[in-house]
Amino acid sequence: MAIMVLGGAGYIGSHMVDWLLDYGEEPVVVDNLVTGHRAAVNPKAKFYEGDVADKDFMRRVFKENPDVDAVIHFAAYSLVGESMGKPLKYFDNNVTGLIRLLEVMKEVGVKRLVFSSSAATYGIPDHMPIKETDPQNPINPYGESKLIMEKIMKWADEAYGIKYVALRYFNVAGAKPDGSIGEDHNPETHLMPIILQVAEGKRDKLQVYGDDYDTPDGTNIRDYVHPFDLAAAHMLAVKYLREGHDSDAFNLGSATGFSNLEMLKAAREVTGKEIPAEIAGRRGGDPDSLVAASDKARKVLGWKPEYDDVHKIIETAWAWHSTHPNGYDDQK
Repeated sequence: MAIMVLGGAGYIGSHMVDWLLDYGEEPVVVDNLVTGHRAAVNPKAKFYEGDVADKDFMRRVFKENPDVDAVIHFAAYSLVGESMGKPLKYFDNNVTGLIRLLEVMKEVGVKRLVFSSSAATYGIPDHMPIKETDPQNPINPYGESKLIMEKIMKWADEAYGIKYVALRYFNVAGAKPDGSIGEDHNPETHLMPIILQVAEGKRDKLQVYGDDYDTPDGTNIRDYVHPFDLAAAHMLAVKYLREGHDSDAFNLGSATGFSNLEMLKAAREVTGKEIPAEIAGRRGGDPDSLVAASDKARKVLGWKPEYDDVHKIIETAWAWHSTHPNGYDDQK
């Protein structure tokens, strides 16, 4: 059987495709390349350029790949800050895209969907680490869009029997250890690549957004997960659905939080660079801390992250950034 990977030219999606090929699966990649990179997609994978919300296009992709029995969905806008200023862009793309996808999946009879959800659906948690049963009260449109998408899948399951697994994960960091694929956004808003861009000399300094949060050092605390560990979890979720289990949601995280300043310190140790930094004002929509309890994923799915040391994660990211200072433009 084959697995369709939506958003497979993006940061996490490209690692998913690469991982699937090593796993012996046949990935069918769909990406509109608005934020993804064609060069990020393993050349062994079948690739279609187009939009998930284009039902005629998606019908053609499914028709040309009748052995697809599961879909992994990464195709969504995901910048918290941008979503605060452009909420309708996020609801239109993320929510509408999922609705159109489910309509086509219902037509063609594909009944398994693994969805890239987010810790942003929880908002400001009452305690740490966060459990799947905790209240979901997003504080930004990005998180709200992901929560709406989870609810839509629930009702699509009730009505049409399309089974799903929602994987709520936290900050993703790292790259393929050989440095061949990695994180390349424009503009870049994620902490780790920005830190490493300073280490490369592409930026003068790191701006740490806020030092007055309710955390030990005043900076945001996040849970970091490597993209290959996420890829393994998504494949385990496909296997879980193939075995006939009911729809469910799982957190994916290390259960260990690191503050922005702690990540900066670790990056200095890994790279041997000074990495100048300064404190700047808060960004809107950022919770103080987000740390996942991933016991359920470990117990039910059998998930065992390999990259459980933040220094190891940063080493893989540095392997990419130090050899691709201009991202995928270096491969053109």
